[in-house]
Amino acid sequence: MSHAGMIIGIPGLEVMRVKSKRRIDVWARPYRRQASCQHCGGAKLRIKATHRRTVKHTRRGNQVMILHLKVPKYHCQSCGRYFRHAFAGLRPRYRSSDTYQMEVYEAHDGGVTQRKLSRTHQISGATVERWYRAHLSIKRSEMDRRQCPRVLGIDEHFFTRRKGFATTFVDLKNHTVFDVKLGRSEASLRTYLKGLRGRDNVQVVVMDLSETYRSIARQYFPGATIVADRFHVVRLINQHFLKVWQQHDPEGRKNRGLISLMRRHQWHLKDEQHANLMHYLTDYPVLQQLYMAKQKLVRLMLLKMLTRQRAKAKLPRLLELLEQFRDSPLRALAKTLTSWLEPIVAMWRFSKSNGITEGFHNKMEMISRRAYGFRNFENYRLRVLTHCGWDGIINRVRMNAHPPLIG
Repeated sequence: MSHAGMIIGIPGLEVMRVKSKRRIDVWARPYRRQASCQHCGGAKLRIKATHRRTVKHTRRGNQVMILHLKVPKYHCQSCGRYFRHAFAGLRPRYRSSDTYQMEVYEAHDGGVTQRKLSRTHQISGATVERWYRAHLSIKRSEMDRRQCPRVLGIDEHFFTRRKGFATTFVDLKNHTVFDVKLGRSEASLRTYLKGLRGRDNVQVVVMDLSETYRSIARQYFPGATIVADRFHVVRLINQHFLKVWQQHDPEGRKNRGLISLMRRHQWHLKDEQHANLMHYLTDYPVLQQLYMAKQKLVRLMLLKMLTRQRAKAKLPRLLELLEQFRDSPLRALAKTLTSWLEPIVAMWRFSKSNGITEGFHNKMEMISRRAYGFRNFENYRLRVLTHCGWDGIINRVRMNAHPPLIG
């Protein structure tokens, strides 16, 4: 690559003249002829003619760089066909380079408006939208070839009032969103799940305590271990406890300070906070016993990365607590956790949780707000994958098919 090509970012260029005023104009030509025909590979080439080509290439500071290229037209004496000199990153008949289009895409994807990009890059708003959608279509084609992750998180989130909920599939190992699909029932996800590549290789599926998602995991990921999500399990325990508290003391349930103390883990409370809480619970003996049992249960739920032997040793303690809850106002909680006993025990063996997914849901909400909502779910899906999950490769400059040169 010539020094000029290294500076500009296009190999094989020889700069003849540069002019800088409101914009940077660069006149250049190939510093070597192509070595072979792009049709037959023959080496017998002669230059038939030369034409001029003007291309917007990139921005340097606040100025747009315009390339004025002298492009040879070759005639192959082997196959008799004609073709023009090919430059890496410059597609035929395009008036802008791949680098320039990528700059516009990344800026628009990062939040820069079409109006501002039209002014700074000297293109129309329709062109900004067309380039943005073109790059998204590239991502979509690469996305369709992905393999299902081995550690998969499944959770729901609200999309719109008209279309309801959507299901989020998260690669918990790499902390990325794998996909987002409209609907949360087996019927609405059936076609998508049947077409998933590599779903037989999924080893772990992490989910909240949803019977729908459990049946989906059993049907479409038969070889995977179903793991309850500790984030949702702990939240469920707190929700049931707060509901019982509402029944015992409706007025105390309205106290925000007490609510904060009740929800927090006991071992995170300061001595004064713990003393105040115990003083309050003294007037409600049943609630006090339930609170103490709830804290023990939450501590068990937070265990992770246990060996098989340690998990087996903890199981009797969990069964004992659930038995206590069966004879208390928290019997509904005991029934739910008992039905999910196997995924909860499996939870102790792993460190992954859908807390990552909840973080992505917050980010998705911000994406939707920034766009003032989405009518088209596919546009929403691509935006989410772009910001939360895309790790595919789109080269800044397409360096493929760069022809060999001769001196």
